[in-house]
Amino acid sequence: MDILLGLQWGDEGKGKIVDFLAPKYDIIARFQGGPNAGHTLHFDGKKHVLHQIPSGIFHTQIQNIIGNGVVFDPVIFKTEIQKLQDRGLVPTRNLFISKKAQVILPTHRMLDAAQERNKGKDKIGSTLKGISPAYQDKIARAGLRVGDLFEDDFEDRYDRSLKRHLQMLQTLGYEVDLAQEQAAFFSAVKFLREFKGINSEYMISKALDEGKSVLAEGAQGTLLDIDFGSYPFVTSSNTTASGACSGLGVAPNRIKKVLGIFKAYCTRVGSGPFPTELHDKTGEKLREQGAEFGATTGRPRRCGWLDLPALRYAVMINGVTELLMMKTDVLSAFDQVEICTHYELPDGSHTQELPYDLCETEIKPIYQKFEGWGSIPKNVEKFEDLHPNLQKYIAFVEAQTGVGISLISFGPDRTETLMR
Repeated sequence: MDILLGLQWGDEGKGKIVDFLAPKYDIIARFQGGPNAGHTLHFDGKKHVLHQIPSGIFHTQIQNIIGNGVVFDPVIFKTEIQKLQDRGLVPTRNLFISKKAQVILPTHRMLDAAQERNKGKDKIGSTLKGISPAYQDKIARAGLRVGDLFEDDFEDRYDRSLKRHLQMLQTLGYEVDLAQEQAAFFSAVKFLREFKGINSEYMISKALDEGKSVLAEGAQGTLLDIDFGSYPFVTSSNTTASGACSGLGVAPNRIKKVLGIFKAYCTRVGSGPFPTELHDKTGEKLREQGAEFGATTGRPRRCGWLDLPALRYAVMINGVTELLMMKTDVLSAFDQVEICTHYELPDGSHTQELPYDLCETEIKPIYQKFEGWGSIPKNVEKFEDLHPNLQKYIAFVEAQTGVGISLISFGPDRTETLMR
C-alpha cells in the first residue's frame, strides 16, 4: 500500500494528484478527516470538488473506500453522490463505506458552532462541519457508526445521542431548531442504505494479499495533525502516515511508498501560527495568482513563502519517500522568490526545528532568495526542459529535505503535470 498525504496546512492539491495517479491503483481509500476536506479536480474543462468521497471515483474501474478513520456526514454524502450521478456516474458500483466510520449527526454541527462561538478570540477557525464533536464522541465511546445505520434499532440509538447532545447544547446556551436538519438527515440515511457497508480492513487486506495496489488518500495536512501539528490550532484526526494504518486497519509493514505533497509556497486557512506568512502586497499577489480560497469554506487563505523547517519536519514524521511539488506555476509571476531555511528565536539563536510552543514563540524566518523562472511551457515533457532557475529551486529543496521531487504540477488540470 502507498500513502499520499499533505505536508503543510492542507490545501496542497491532494485531490488532483490522487486523480492523476489513480489509474496505477486498484483501490483508493480515504483514511481520516471528513467533509471538512475539499479535494478539487480539474479535467475535461470542468471543476469537481469532493469532500468525503475518494478522489478515484471518476475512474469507474477503481474501487473507492471511505475508511473507518473518517467521520462521515450522510447529508453531505447524498449531495456529493447526486452530483456524480448528474455527470453519468453510478457510484453504487465502485464505492464502499466502512461500517466502523463514525457518523456526523445534525447536533454535531450545532455543537461545533456553539463550541467555536464560546471560544471567542481563541477560536480555532473550524469549518463548522461537526468534525471535532464527532471525534469527541468517538473517543468518549459514545458515537454512532455507519454500521449502526443498518440496524433495526438505529432510531433508538440516535435518540440516545440526541438527548445527550441537547443537554450539552443547553449548557452552552445554544438555541436548537432541529426539524429541517433531522428531516434531511433521515432522508440521507435512507439514501445511504443503497450503498455497501463493509469491513474495509478485510477488503483491503484481501486485496493486498492478491497483489492488488492500494493508495491511501489523506485529508488536511501534516501540520494540522492532532498530535504533531500546531496544537491547538489543528484538526481532530491523525493526518500523518501512521493515521493511514489506524484509519484503514492496515499493518505498518504493508506500507511501501509515502508520497508527500507540498505547494511551492505555503498557505493556511483559519487561525494558528504561520511563520512565513506575508502580510504585504506579495502575500496578496500569491493569493490572487494561486486563487487561494478554500474549496470547502470559500475563505481566503493566508499566504507565505515556502517554510523548509516545517517541510523537513513533515518529511521526518511521515517517512516521506517521494516529494510532489504543487502550484509551481503560481511563482512564475515573481521575479524573485524566497525560501525560509531557518528560524531566529527570541534569544537570537537559530534553529531548523519547530519549537514545541510554536503558538507562543516569536519566530523570525531567515530567508534565502532565488531568481524567478517565468512561465512554464504547457508542453514541457522533461525536468531537464524546465528553466534553470526552477531546476535550482527544486534541487535546493531536495538537498534540504533529503528526498527527491518526482512530480511537479504547473496548473489545475490533469494534463498540467510533469513526472520525473
